[in-house]
Amino acid sequence: MSELTPTPLLEVEHLHAGFHIQGKMYHAVDNVSLKLHAGKIICIVGESGCGKSVLSLSIMDLLPKGIGSVTEGRVHFNGRDITKLSMEEMNKIRGKEISMIFQEPMTALNPVFTIGSQLQEVLHNHTTMSKKVSRARVIELLKQVGISRADHIVDEYPHQLSGGMRQRVMIAMAIACNPKLLIADEPTTALDVTIQAQILELLKDIKQHSDMSILFITHDLGVVAEMADEVIVMYGGQIVEQAPVAAIFHDPKHPYLRLLLQSIPRMEETKHRLESIQGIVPSLRNMPRVGCRFADRCPSVMDNCRTVTPQLLKDAGGHAVRCLLYQDTSSRYSEQEVKS
Repeated sequence: MSELTPTPLLEVEHLHAGFHIQGKMYHAVDNVSLKLHAGKIICIVGESGCGKSVLSLSIMDLLPKGIGSVTEGRVHFNGRDITKLSMEEMNKIRGKEISMIFQEPMTALNPVFTIGSQLQEVLHNHTTMSKKVSRARVIELLKQVGISRADHIVDEYPHQLSGGMRQRVMIAMAIACNPKLLIADEPTTALDVTIQAQILELLKDIKQHSDMSILFITHDLGVVAEMADEVIVMYGGQIVEQAPVAAIFHDPKHPYLRLLLQSIPRMEETKHRLESIQGIVPSLRNMPRVGCRFADRCPSVMDNCRTVTPQLLKDAGGHAVRCLLYQDTSSRYSEQEVKS
């Protein structure tokens, strides 16, 4: 008898989300599906404007009301469809079962409240701890994320801390209630490389000791190599490639991913000029309705790339790619359409 496949902690099914601009809906996330199992890390990678952050905000139901919305699809968390929950029900889940680290801690932290009071608010919203017990828990959390002088930092304000320390505070806030899922939206972007390495090591350590799942959003392929079990590459609001991390680096398929990998500087190579991808990601208003959304920037573009819309298909090994180069009748990628 074959072993049953475990139920994913997070399952996103055919999600469409975007923004209402002058009476018209523009989708920043277009038919995205993914599965994240307990204790695993999925990295979502792509240039700015590819839809990574909108996807994370859609999962958390944090798109700006009246402007952004999920128009189609479902998000199942721990076996429950959270797209159907009321605001009150979602508030009980956010911070307790699903937490998020935002990419700029200075804007995420309230400048007029102390670090301790902001962390205690999370605990008071989701637990029955007294003020004395919650303060002790806050100090414990600050020590857990590597902040020295935690008993003093607890009474300081965000502007008194360095960028790295503020990001550690955001991580402490995110793990305060031991969530099952952590969404990290480019948490190391504004930090120097030394602090970035420390933050990544901290997240891996927390994940290892708590069996927490992480959805890690980044544009840095170095971070992907360090963190990921599985990688999703997004472009123009769509998934263009999805595979285990080893396959992404050793057997890239989509021309976009290949160009991203070529743009990484290498110690063993001497170059007078760094590689770059010509052009820019199309804006929401100028997104092609048919054909491949990467066609105008693709070095492997074919005549039908602008008239035939490629589907996200996978091979028998689970490596998925959205590209007409792999979708002819002889291709192994035409055998099985991606359903997840």
